[in-house]
Amino acid sequence: MNRVLPLLACTLLFGSSVLAKPKERATFRYTAPPDGERPVVVDAVIGPQGSDFAMRLRFDKEPWGEGCKNRCANTTLLIDTDNSKQTGLKLADGAPGNGADLAIIIQGVREHAQEGGSASAWLRVKVRLLGNEASTVDDGELLAELSHRHDTDRVQSDEKTVFLLIDATSASIPSGRKARVVYQPPGGKPIQASIAGMLGGGGNRGVRIFKDGNWGRAPTANP
Repeated sequence: MNRVLPLLACTLLFGSSVLAKPKERATFRYTAPPDGERPVVVDAVIGPQGSDFAMRLRFDKEPWGEGCKNRCANTTLLIDTDNSKQTGLKLADGAPGNGADLAIIIQGVREHAQEGGSASAWLRVKVRLLGNEASTVDDGELLAELSHRHDTDRVQSDEKTVFLLIDATSASIPSGRKARVVYQPPGGKPIQASIAGMLGGGGNRGVRIFKDGNWGRAPTANP
């Protein structure tokens, strides 16, 4: 009986029932200003899943598409993958983003229509590796450029929510038992949160993200 109780608790938290989605603890929350011009992240769940960092990011309004037109999301999340400011982005002492090893840039992109055609919109995600020489996000090496149209195993969008799997298998990405997430909302104070790192055991249990209409484990690079 004692063994059943932990399994039952796990089922209640991470069950795959469509009627009762699991209530995962948010990595961070943010209250968006009512007059914000672009969509911003207001609720995030981030953590290791297998060999990836899995993310569920809820915006205050749809981050791409016709609703936001040319003022869609342009959001950057920083991950200090080894929770050490000795590696990664080099900013001023005390800056929250100092030490970040990965930058995840989420953008709602709109391509203007050619004559006689219609405009095209999509969700783009860039992943940059921030080495010790990087002093800005733009200094980082581009590891991947993904879209919800072509990379459906790693990028999905459902109205205001974006689901991502970010490959962390590169040998250039530092690993640790703990990691740190930094989000800088436009005009707001930086938000920091601690999460399990790839060496902290969280990668084996993982978090759960939305996949194909059900709650469950999405594919990982090394299942």
